Amino acid sequence: MSDLFCAATLIVARHAEAEYESDLASDDGGSLTLVGREQSRELADSLRDRRVAAIWCSDMARAVQTAEIVAARLDVPVRVRRGLREFSVGELAGKPYSTDLFATVSSAWSSGDLSDGCPGAETGSDVVRRMGTELESLADQHRGETVLVVSHGSAMSLTLPRLASNVRADFAVGKPIDNTGKCELAVDADGWVLRSWNRHLLDAPGRD
Repeated sequence: MSDLFCAATLIVARHAEAEYESDLASDDGGSLTLVGREQSRELADSLRDRRVAAIWCSDMARAVQTAEIVAARLDVPVRVRRGLREFSVGELAGKPYSTDLFATVSSAWSSGDLSDGCPGAETGSDVVRRMGTELESLADQHRGETVLVVSHGSAMSLTLPRLASNVRADFAVGKPIDNTGKCELAVDADGWVLRSWNRHLLDAPGRD
């Protein structure tokens, strides 16, 4: 990342509530529910005073729909970045979805082992690298500006604490992000600082 003489502020939000076309695990799909559409409008309203310059989102439908509703309400452009998407389910695609299906990889990531991943898919370290690269690129493009990034819960939980200098890498464990929950990052030449998590302001000590 190039030197940032002016800080960039990235408000990274999880997509709104969605329903899915089937009960099978997949890397695609998800359409916003009526509740999700209202959540998206409320997200937009919460950002009216933030002078959001642009909105970026993953290419997954539930993120795109969330971003488009917010963009229309704030009258700002929305752009899609594939690198902001959720972790891949790999060879688990097509299997009946359940939390148990991802229990092994979820447990490994929670314990700090990012070398694991779904069979035939990216590892946790790959997710952090991919997502981190995208966020660094966006920060470079938006020096002195505030932008909204619409992404996904697991990708956010893995990546954001590992970018920030003021929280531990395992900060997100036990702190799930709600639908349209916002996490705010500020970045300048000195690095990244996590200002809020799931709408809650942080006064976190430096990482050990």
